[in-house]
Parts: sequence; structure tokens; C-alpha cells
Amino acid sequence: QVQLVESGGGLVQAGGSLRLVCAASGTIFSINVMGWYRQAPEKQRELVATITSGGTTDYDDSVKGRFTISRDNAKNTMYLQMNSLKPEDTAVYYCNAAIRAYSGGYPVRNFRDYWGQGTQVTVSS
Repeated sequence: QVQLVESGGGLVQAGGSLRLVCAASGTIFSINVMGWYRQAPEKQRELVATITSGGTTDYDDSVKGRFTISRDNAKNTMYLQMNSLKPEDTAVYYCNAAIRAYSGGYPVRNFRDYWGQGTQVTVSS
């Protein structure tokens, strides 16, 4: 079984910072792209940032220069450092990862998308 668990959300004032953590655990063979998504009330889930296993990053324009995505491959963990937070950053943040898991002692053939349960980030004005 594979599980993604986010932590680090909370309430912060505009201009403040938060650091989100996504830890992957279970019978993991390898992890490809990892990413952070967010969903605000009554809005669709949107991509925030992604990072490949080699460390290549990509950001939505709305967070460029304020958010930094990183990962520790040895720990199967991903981070999102969020600075200069704005009220419009308020949302539930989800982590996503493309993972090849073990099954029956062998790695499965294809990568599969896994999602965490989400962590609430609230930025007050």
C-alpha cells in the first residue's frame, strides 16, 4: 500500500510564510513527478508546482517568486515553502505523486497517480 500524507498547513496573516510537507510511504519502488495542487472553495483544483525526480521545477504564474518546491528523494518527501502569502492563496493543498509500487514482491509496470488527503492553508488579510 502507498500513502501520501501532507502536513504544515494552518492559519497565517498576509505576508507570512508556511512550509508544507508531503511524505510518501509504503511499498514504493520509485517516484517520478511530484506536485502540489490546491482547491479553493467553489473553484476547481489547480496546479501549483511540480518537481521531477531530477529536480526540475515548474510553477504556476501566480506563485512564481513566492513559493519554492523541493524534494528529498532518499526520504520520499516533498516540500512547499510558501512566502509572501496572500489571501488568494487560501485553499486546501494536496500533494500528488506518480509512483511505481511493489506488488507481490515485484515492481508494477506502470506509474500510478496517488493523492494525499489535503491540508488547509488559510491566509487572513
